[in-house]
Amino acid sequence: MFGYIVVHRPELKVKEYEAYQAAYCGLCSSLRRRHGWLGQMTLSYDMTFLALLLTGLYEPKTRICIRGCLAHPGRRHACRENPYYDYAADMNVLLTYYKCLDDWQDERKFVRLLYGCLLKSRVRKLQKQYGKKTAKIETLLKKLRRLEEKKICDVDKTAGLFGEIMAELFVCREDAWEPRLRRMGFFFGKFIYLMDAYEDVEEDLKKGNYNAFSDWYGQDDFDKECSGVLKMMMAESSRVFETLPVLKDAGILRNILYAGVWTRYRQVRQRRKENREKP
Repeated sequence: MFGYIVVHRPELKVKEYEAYQAAYCGLCSSLRRRHGWLGQMTLSYDMTFLALLLTGLYEPKTRICIRGCLAHPGRRHACRENPYYDYAADMNVLLTYYKCLDDWQDERKFVRLLYGCLLKSRVRKLQKQYGKKTAKIETLLKKLRRLEEKKICDVDKTAGLFGEIMAELFVCREDAWEPRLRRMGFFFGKFIYLMDAYEDVEEDLKKGNYNAFSDWYGQDDFDKECSGVLKMMMAESSRVFETLPVLKDAGILRNILYAGVWTRYRQVRQRRKENREKP
């Protein structure tokens, strides 16, 4: 999907990495069970984070099973199963579907349109199951689309709308933790949206596509300004996380929040530096 919410493996203990893999495989297993192989193809590290977060917060009974799969036919591996992996799987399919539609509208990527059409029957079921949530997400996406079509490069407005979408995904229950999860998801979503814009800005400008940072690009302090905004978004999301009573897999979640999310950022910045230095 986006691929920004990953672990920083060098700083993980062996047991933590094994637990993370079990979570990733658990999400994959849930996608296959609930949405078939088409759903399984939407698998992402982004929603693995959400499954880990909700499991750590609500501490449900989690089943660990050992199984094989087509992706790794030579070995069996551990998978986690609980209701929050199922919820993350559903949200993963929804978000992928909307991303496919966005890719089609932005760049006329036919393959993405086709994949979105194939997911549509599954999404209809999710829209019935999560009626209020999906209705709000679709309303927010329409607002975001209108701003992008008008080329309104207001970082706060556009990123804020995507932040509200992620806030909806982070909240799976109406309870005492809803305000904090919503706030954490809001800044998490803003970070993802702006990180995506930061990575794609050159390509978007060449193609004439909308990009939240198009007005900033070309300025001497472009990288510094973008870095500052991205750090503010993730700092706020991390601050809210630290107020949640999450003990299980807290080390993995902190690894992602404080190190893993910057993996692609460092790669993009290094690539830009190398391109500038080319003769």
